[in-house]
Order: sequence, then structure tokens, then C-alpha cells
Amino acid sequence: MAIGQVARGDAEAAVRPPAIEVRGLRKEIGGRPILRGLDLLVQMGETVVIFGPNGAGKTTLLRILATLARPSGGLVRVAGANLAEVGPAIRRWIGILAHQTYLYDDLTAEENLRFYGRMFDVPDLDSRIETVLEQVGLRDRRHDRVRIFSRGMQQRLALARAILHRPRLLLLDEPESGLDPAAAAGLRSTLAAVEQPDRAVLLTSHSLDLGLELATRVVLLVAGQIVLDTPREAIDRATLERIYAGAVAGGRR
Repeated sequence: MAIGQVARGDAEAAVRPPAIEVRGLRKEIGGRPILRGLDLLVQMGETVVIFGPNGAGKTTLLRILATLARPSGGLVRVAGANLAEVGPAIRRWIGILAHQTYLYDDLTAEENLRFYGRMFDVPDLDSRIETVLEQVGLRDRRHDRVRIFSRGMQQRLALARAILHRPRLLLLDEPESGLDPAAAAGLRSTLAAVEQPDRAVLLTSHSLDLGLELATRVVLLVAGQIVLDTPREAIDRATLERIYAGAVAGGRR
């Protein structure tokens, strides 16, 4: 299915394609397996949170979905489009919040968003910038340069950048990383505010509290393999902690 058909067909198609379809995904770096035959299906409207220790392959998975890295094997589709066929063209359908903010320190918050908005040909850009700055709580800081922002404010502006072009798929790689508790709480409320029924969110996290609060589905990734995939309502924190600890211990043997 062509990318343009995906965009036009949402209201017309009897069956909407999954936001993410991954089959047998493999990734090796320097001969070392990072992802080992992953299968993952994410539907529009879902918020899927991936937990896992460092080195589990979480960031690698998000980089492949964002077309920033190539898989070693397997099938990857985003909104019905095969990434092997469409490549970077799919980026207009994807927003990513990574460890790097991809912001320009010497530009103001508004100037950063204007730069990315022009890159993605965002219609009614002035209005859209106003909306996303309001959503992330930075409207009053729009004329301040990014270099004076705290880490939490930069994360919120990076989220505004990620959602500016109304992506159908939002990829968030440990968005709470490096934040103090107050900033993390602010980010949590911001993330909850931008959830949409026609958008899918895939989020990686080390924070069980943040992940369980936001998730509609919980996935546990250990040593490049999915060892748990369950609806959020089917698991509590204590059970997740027990499964997590057991899977990590098993993966180290």
C-alpha cells in the first residue's frame, strides 16, 4: 500500500492497517545479535510501553521504526507501508522523541518549531505552533532561546517538535531520562494530553510508574526478545516486577 493511500484511506477503509507491524525483525551490529526475530503489532489508538534493561534492544527497535537504522532481516511496516520500499518518505507519518532533542540551542522555542514545520510543510503553521506550545506548557517561553532551558523544558519542546506535523506514530525513547521528579511529573501530564485515538504511541521506559500510568499495553524486551506482551489491565506492578526480575536474571545466564 502506498503512503498516500494510507493517509487517504483511514476514513474509507473497512480495515485500518496497523500502526506498526513487525515480523521476524532481526538486527546485528558487528556480528552481535541485538534483536532476535521480534514480532510486534501495534494498532492505532494504542499506547504500547516497552520495558527492559539496558542493552535489551529498545532504542535499536525505535531507530529502525523511525528509519534511522536498517534491520538485518524481517518485515517492518508502518501504517501499512513497507519500510524497505518507502524508506525515509514515511518520516512524515512519524514523530520521534529520542535521547537527543534535535533542537537548535541558539534558536528560540518558536524558531525551532518553525524550522521543523517548514521542513514538513505543516499547514496553518502559526496556529499549529501555538497549539503545541500550549500543549507542552511553553507558550510563555516561546521567544526564549533553547540554550537557557532546563532539561525538562527541552524535553517538552522536543515533544512539541515531535507532534508538530501531526504524526500517526509517535516514538518516545525513555522520555523521562535525566529528569528530576517534578519535571518527570510534568512530562507525564504532557504525554497524557497528546494521546489521540488516531495516533499510536510506542514508548520505552525504565520507569514502571510512568509506563504503567500511560500504557494500554505492556511489553517486556530482554536480550533482543519479547518475553511479555499483555494488556495493561491484565497486569499489576508487583507481577510486572516479578516477571521483569526473572526474565532479566534468565537473560544473564
